[in-house]
Amino acid sequence: MKTPEPTNHEELQQLTKSLDTNAAYLKQALGVKKSFDVIHRELEFAGIKMGLFFVDGFVKDEVLNVIFLHLAKLKPEDIQPQTIMKLLHTHIAYVETETVKETEKLIGAVLAGPPVLVIDGYDEALLIDARTYPARGPDEPDIERVVRGARDGFTETLIFNTALTRRRLRDRSLRMEYIQIGRRSKTDIAMAYLEDVADDELVSEIRSRLTGIEVEGLAMADKAIEEFLFKKHWNPFPMVRYTERPDVAAIHLMEGHVLIYTDTSPSVMITPTTLFHHVQHAEEYRQKPIVGAYLRWVRFAAMLGSVFMLPLWLMFALQPELLPDMLHFLLPKAKENQVPFVVQALLAEVGIDALRMAAIHTPSSLATALGLVAALMIGDIAVDVGLLSKDILLFLSISALGTFATPSYEFGMATRIVRISLLLLTGLFHWVGLAAGTLFWFVLLAFTRPLDTPYLWPLLPLNIKAMADILVRSPVPAKKKRPSVLKPKDGTRL
Repeated sequence: MKTPEPTNHEELQQLTKSLDTNAAYLKQALGVKKSFDVIHRELEFAGIKMGLFFVDGFVKDEVLNVIFLHLAKLKPEDIQPQTIMKLLHTHIAYVETETVKETEKLIGAVLAGPPVLVIDGYDEALLIDARTYPARGPDEPDIERVVRGARDGFTETLIFNTALTRRRLRDRSLRMEYIQIGRRSKTDIAMAYLEDVADDELVSEIRSRLTGIEVEGLAMADKAIEEFLFKKHWNPFPMVRYTERPDVAAIHLMEGHVLIYTDTSPSVMITPTTLFHHVQHAEEYRQKPIVGAYLRWVRFAAMLGSVFMLPLWLMFALQPELLPDMLHFLLPKAKENQVPFVVQALLAEVGIDALRMAAIHTPSSLATALGLVAALMIGDIAVDVGLLSKDILLFLSISALGTFATPSYEFGMATRIVRISLLLLTGLFHWVGLAAGTLFWFVLLAFTRPLDTPYLWPLLPLNIKAMADILVRSPVPAKKKRPSVLKPKDGTRL
């Protein structure tokens, strides 16, 4: 008599010894025949019926072919009794193979990629992790390019990214904890840290926050995780640093940071971070210390200019008496004052953001034409008709240059929000607005503490040695201490 098929997903929490019952439940739960890419194969080896479940496109066909060719040669006495144990330890010659009893774990495994072999007469199934994901090669990241150095970067595949990190950090204390988030997406997450370096409380806090995330899915991957972790939705400054470089990830692990890898994302989240983590670049450490220090100073100057150059010019244009006589040549000419300066500045800001978005969505073959349209047809004509002044375009270009010189894209976008707010306040309240706006943002950053880490450290609280190391790129042999703000177990590098 045939065992009746289960009618809903709650009727079968663990596999039974009936292949028909197990197969009927799994076909219903996985949507076999409803989804063209979910496959069920009825097999028979050595006189025992089996069922194979897998997602087409996620399995290594050559591996399964080799396994099945071997199984086809077996006789009943080769695998009986204790069929499961003999298959697991003798006949399925694949490294990552395990037994599964729970149906939910089995279904999750199939949807994640590994094929599952269900065997008649046994309440255990064999999970063969012969999966493969569509993936691109580890190319150099576009945002974090260097003149000299490694050209490999993280990809959208979690296991590739963890392997790239372990290649650079072969420490026995490196831990990669696996977490799955998302009721529907079941996104794979890896939390990485050095067990004998990272602070236990920090690791425990991040683990607790990750496992406490309740969400249907993580379509935006790591960015959605950041919002769940910190919940500072109206603070434009990034609470974590993103990197696509394995060498940068390894350096931060050695300092005592905790890294979060997310499947389907080529970026790795570095936690916790301060403001000064977002203004350093790998190129500074690929050059001689004096050259690296020079590059860092140029970057700092460009970033400060991107925030304050245009608001300061607007303040002096509205209050010329504040500007020394020798610098009056910077003031706009009277004939160009047809549109209020603050309106010109805001129009220019919006225009450059629109141009940036247009460049992202424009095919590379048309990028040159887009640049010509923006520079010649819009820029020149806007000046000729009096909509914008030449001074506005000059200082806005300097500000935009400083924004693009910022290593962290997220930090660059935050400084753009700061600049626009300072422009509005300066236009409304002149120098008082500029001073009040600057004070507001400084106080906001001073009281920002992601994962109980002062965002302005080592400026606030002041740590002279650490601040000097940020201002002047010191030689690597001189870096004998890990950042104290991370509270590492082992504070000495050497």
